[in-house]
Amino acid sequence: MPESSQADFRTTELDADLLATPYRVQTSWHVITGAASCGKTTLIDLLAGQGYQTAPEGARLYLDRELAKGRTIQELRSKQAALERGMKDMQLEIERGLPANDLIFLDRALPDYLAWYRYIGLNPNEFLRECFQHRYASVFMLDRLPLQLDGLRYKDDLLQGFTEAWHTRDYSALGYNVVRVPVLPPVERLAFVLNTLSKQ
Repeated sequence: MPESSQADFRTTELDADLLATPYRVQTSWHVITGAASCGKTTLIDLLAGQGYQTAPEGARLYLDRELAKGRTIQELRSKQAALERGMKDMQLEIERGLPANDLIFLDRALPDYLAWYRYIGLNPNEFLRECFQHRYASVFMLDRLPLQLDGLRYKDDLLQGFTEAWHTRDYSALGYNVVRVPVLPPVERLAFVLNTLSKQ
């Protein structure tokens, strides 16, 4: 839920001047993204099972690390701005450690956090320039599945629609052709992604 003490940035577009920033490094990374509970991790696991290199989601790693310290999810969410910045920084750390020329499937990528910044009342342009450190080879947006709660996700259908819409708009504004992956059985989604890449 957005923090009342923060300005309302939920309709903030990406800064046109910052969008002119040149990308520093072209990568061979493919982003798997979408709203929560869209099947990202299932697809990432299938790709790993096929021998492809994958990278974990920064938000999940950050939460797991903080919970392992004895903190609670309620405590973390009570300071939304710090939580979101921590998750974004973890994602940035992950991507900085990846070899640019390796074919890697990412479970989310840095631009995903633009939508979350808006939602909790932070300006997405705060870290937009960092989104130009790496240019991804492709971006796959998974269509939504029924929300599966795991104790960490928000039970909020409006939030799911908000993040999905902004992910699409943000990646498009950053110059990516977002490939929609329809709702299919997991192995068929795997085939869809690999077939799409084989045609590129």
